[in-house]
Amino acid sequence: MSTLVFLFVSALILFQNYGPPVTLAKIADPAVTESSGLAASRTAPGAYWTHNDSGDGPFIYAFDTRGNTLGTFRVTAATNRDWEDIATGPGPQPNRSYLYIGDTGDNDHKRPEVVVYRIPEPQLTAADKNSSKTRPGSTEPAEAIRLVYPDGKHDAEALMVHSSTGNLYIMTKVAFGNPTVYEAEAPFSSGQLITLKRIGEVRVASILGGAITGGSISPDGRRVALCDYFGGYELVLPATSKNFDDIWKQKVTSFNLGKRKQGESITYRLDGNAVLATSEGKSFDLIQVELVRRRSRM
Repeated sequence: MSTLVFLFVSALILFQNYGPPVTLAKIADPAVTESSGLAASRTAPGAYWTHNDSGDGPFIYAFDTRGNTLGTFRVTAATNRDWEDIATGPGPQPNRSYLYIGDTGDNDHKRPEVVVYRIPEPQLTAADKNSSKTRPGSTEPAEAIRLVYPDGKHDAEALMVHSSTGNLYIMTKVAFGNPTVYEAEAPFSSGQLITLKRIGEVRVASILGGAITGGSISPDGRRVALCDYFGGYELVLPATSKNFDDIWKQKVTSFNLGKRKQGESITYRLDGNAVLATSEGKSFDLIQVELVRRRSRM
């Protein structure tokens, strides 16, 4: 049996945590054509944030699970070189939610450093929904968290933020290989150049290996969801472990994310009991899979 066939079969029989994928809505906002990242709002339950890949300006877009547009915002003091993912998490002010936007794409491995922009999560109102049809709103000025890898240049499309520590995690995109996880420990100073810490490699049982296109840490900080073009994957922190970085040593399990044109984003629902995903392309589906904790029969 070839290595590729073995990996594909392994992905099908692994422990399954999730039920079947369900399409909640079609997101038809004409401004969003390359939904490359996805994050559940912490301030407006049921709302989600996304952004386009390279080629768009520094904009973030909000929508709900019915497909309604909730607002468009220009991220002040930021540029979109190659935005790949978005996450929510804590920041410098307690009891306030922040958005982290990963400008980490580097297909040609030429960037000497990458950037994660941090902004307080905008408050969504009815006025934002109406104004987004004419002109976008503006966020507070973004902090630029500058990052450099300790071992060369890498392409990365998965950005994750821990819900309590605020630590950043970036996972590289490596076709037919094992992706590497890098960490930056909070707190961060805007503009400071931070050298990422190499945590280790993760083995993903997929026909594409480690071509990871999105990632998310669960609200309780004990699970990690990943996606590639074919499906979803998850790592779970052992109940006995208090060190989050132990999660990267765990076995990766797989679940079905349904049919996506080009799946590049994934996030946990605000309650942590489901995972949602989008796809690049115009008029894309919002897909949800709910946690059921059932075991496959082997």
